[in-house]
Amino acid sequence: MQGVYNELLWNRDKRMVELSTLQVFLAAAEEKNFSNAAKRLHLSQSAVSQNIQSMERAYGVELFVRRGRIVELSETGQIILPMVQEVLRAARMLEDGFEEIRNQVGGELLIGCSTSAGKYLLPALLSGFQEQYPAVHPRVKVMGRENVYDRMLNHTIPLGVTSKMFEHRDLECQPLFDDRIILIVPVNHPWAMYGKATPDDLLDQPVILREEMSGTCETVMHGLKNYGITPDMLKVVMELGNPEAIEMAVERGVGIAFVSEMVAARGLAFGRIKKVEMQGLTLSRTVYIARTLNRPLTRAQSLFWQFAQSRREQINTEIWDSLVNFSVK
Repeated sequence: MQGVYNELLWNRDKRMVELSTLQVFLAAAEEKNFSNAAKRLHLSQSAVSQNIQSMERAYGVELFVRRGRIVELSETGQIILPMVQEVLRAARMLEDGFEEIRNQVGGELLIGCSTSAGKYLLPALLSGFQEQYPAVHPRVKVMGRENVYDRMLNHTIPLGVTSKMFEHRDLECQPLFDDRIILIVPVNHPWAMYGKATPDDLLDQPVILREEMSGTCETVMHGLKNYGITPDMLKVVMELGNPEAIEMAVERGVGIAFVSEMVAARGLAFGRIKKVEMQGLTLSRTVYIARTLNRPLTRAQSLFWQFAQSRREQINTEIWDSLVNFSVK
């Protein structure tokens, strides 16, 4: 393995591999698609292909196995991936060091996000952070909770926002936001005018659900279980992985659904959907921010972690006040 590492860093002419080339390799490895890697790096697809091919030709190895538009790491690619991650992490730390010397925090701030509430919460949080540190460049990747967990453990992502508290010795989770889950119905639904229903009333209704592994679905099913209602008892007409798509389906009369109140806020404000109170059923979940413990954070990552913790109470108050004001307009 050390031989592969030495071979990667130096070619016969003793020329160092460019960091930009390693960034292309890492993006392609993560995206498993040269076109997606190109969009992420703001390059052309041909530029990505040329960078990969130049590495392969220089060292006489195959880094990727091509299967149409999908590419997967070869055995050699899998061996060097953690080495490339380490080199780029060290480069970011070096960049942070120079920025610190200049009394300016900069660099990329990568965050994995698995929750719909997080998608609405993070822009507000990051905008406040960037007011203090304008040289920081945030990048949020939306993915499933298990993907956030896996990528934090393999050091692809240093920070995560998720509705699941990760229990692992190498990860730390802290509460960030208290999200409310509400029931929404089409404006012409019989419940829309009265605004109330009971859990048992759900059994005769067409229901739209989030995917089974989502935090929203998990919270709803746990709450309904207290009333003896299981998933197989519901009349599920559609299962969608996107909360905005669920809100749109409700708006068009496909069925009723439980969603984050943050997701529903705009539709409620414009009168496209109606909120219905489930008597005796209050659904909420905690959104957590997580960080890795066995790798040092960059200065920007560490400061954002501290910033998020310091703003928790203010965030909860501001978000819910804005939702109330938005709904009244």
